[in-house]
Amino acid sequence: MPPVIDIQGISKTYKGGLQALKTVDLQIGKGEIFALLGPNGAGKTTLISIICGIVTPSTGTVIADGHDIQSDYRRARSRIGLVPQELTTDAFETVIATVTFSRGLFGKAPNPGFVEKVLRDLSLWEKRNDKIMTLSGGMKRRVMIAKALSHEPDILFLDEPTAGVDVELRRDMWELVRRLRESGVTIILTTHYIEEAEEMADRVGVILKGELILVEEKTALMKKLGKKTLTLNLQDPLASLPPELGEWDLTLRAEGNELEYVFDSNAERTGVPSLLRRLSDLGFAFKDLNTRQSSLEDIFVSLVHRDTGASVQGVGA
Repeated sequence: MPPVIDIQGISKTYKGGLQALKTVDLQIGKGEIFALLGPNGAGKTTLISIICGIVTPSTGTVIADGHDIQSDYRRARSRIGLVPQELTTDAFETVIATVTFSRGLFGKAPNPGFVEKVLRDLSLWEKRNDKIMTLSGGMKRRVMIAKALSHEPDILFLDEPTAGVDVELRRDMWELVRRLRESGVTIILTTHYIEEAEEMADRVGVILKGELILVEEKTALMKKLGKKTLTLNLQDPLASLPPELGEWDLTLRAEGNELEYVFDSNAERTGVPSLLRRLSDLGFAFKDLNTRQSSLEDIFVSLVHRDTGASVQGVGA
């Protein structure tokens, strides 16, 4: 089956010489949830804007559901729903009028039943006659999603969809995304909540300085790059690490009460049994131990550090 989105050789350089996007090749399958991660200014929004026909690329082509986004813009764009990062809507209109009007912009015949379903799915039906300016930030975000779904797109872009949304509403949206995927909608998600990508994505792409440095299935990525952390709660605190433990890369935490060891769980020799034996031989007792699998956030930060050598505070837009 051909990809629903086929990106070939896309790049973007602005007139001033700023290269916002280096050459990107990417294919996304029908019904897939693809998460695009990257720090501020990495090029995520530029890439989405090109795919949606908002920004013209310097080179390359984008085919959306069989239609070229430049030469066949109207048909390609009709296949796409976009929830932008910024809240941009008519504050003086009612919720239902805004969503209905958005459907008409794409040439869709009126369908009050479908609009009602979208609003109910997003818990907006009770607010349908409220003016948008009276809504909370979370409810305005839901209206943006309703607008994007109003013309029944096959492809949905969510650019930081849950920014400013509380945890309960965020989980409601996750459930909606899953239902959309089950109906065959392809979803491309950018987020600075890495747990969002970890929760929902089938594949993950990491973009850095305009370059797509990695695309991998989420489970394969976590298996390939994920580490485990062994934490030992010591019976008696240590002032410093003894030289006898130098062959292990250990970290002393919690004012000397915890000993932390990061290891590759897929390696033939993890070093854990020999570490525990050495601690016993040296007479170190511990009250408890636990292991933790690296999260997608750990992996993302390690990838960015590897490619920049600099620390990253988060994964904003």
